[in-house]
Amino acid sequence: MADTVLHEVTDGLATITINRPEAMNAMNIEAKVALRDALRTAGDDPAVRAVVLTATGRAFCVGQDLKEHVALLAADREHGSDHTMTTVREHYNPIVRAITQMPKPVVAAVNGVAAGAGFGFALAADYRLVADSAAFNTSFAGVALTADSGVSWTLPRLIGQSRASDLLLFPRSVPAAEALELGIANRVVATDRLAEEAAALGRTLAEGPTAAYSAIKQSLAFGTSHSLAESLEREDELQTRAGASEDHSIAVAAFLAKEKPKYLGR
Repeated sequence: MADTVLHEVTDGLATITINRPEAMNAMNIEAKVALRDALRTAGDDPAVRAVVLTATGRAFCVGQDLKEHVALLAADREHGSDHTMTTVREHYNPIVRAITQMPKPVVAAVNGVAAGAGFGFALAADYRLVADSAAFNTSFAGVALTADSGVSWTLPRLIGQSRASDLLLFPRSVPAAEALELGIANRVVATDRLAEEAAALGRTLAEGPTAAYSAIKQSLAFGTSHSLAESLEREDELQTRAGASEDHSIAVAAFLAKEKPKYLGR
């Protein structure tokens, strides 16, 4: 694994860390490929039952590495090609799909500014634990670009169409406290406690009913684009599957015995 992204697995918890602090964790091609591959690996690894996505330094991720971007645009102009913008299809979209389609919960531990694609990565996660010194910024219009990394889909679903339009048309820094009020952040913690709180939250999820978490992710995603009748049918299908899981049997037995369940993740 490239050192632009660190990947560690301990007791069922994968911690994936964007590691370009000198560039505020801006995404060059190397980092995008490494993050995409790390997320796919975690999603496919049966030993992983939860994921924490975080970063080193004072930023979570400021999105595209504009220095590399400018150089690639110049090369495109010189050769009459348009390879630069294929990064959305080749990198950003697969990263967001890896987060949202992973059959296990993903926590974004947002340690600093999350802008552009970095904002999109955080929004794609199932839970956002945010340092009180962190902030969010759509940033796309500021460099004459439109939303990518799923922001056009995730942001209005979290905060509404009107507020999403405001943040996309007029990019600005949204501090952690406001992000919590808007519904972007699930919880805000002191910056010096973020790593500890993220690890604890990740461990709790890693010890939980993984198959049920997967079903919850599927039902929420399905419900955003289907009718109530269709969603009810989907809930029936997913609940039938969850009811047949080993973890459900464990949970019921533990409830009757007044004990804490020890889930197997299946």
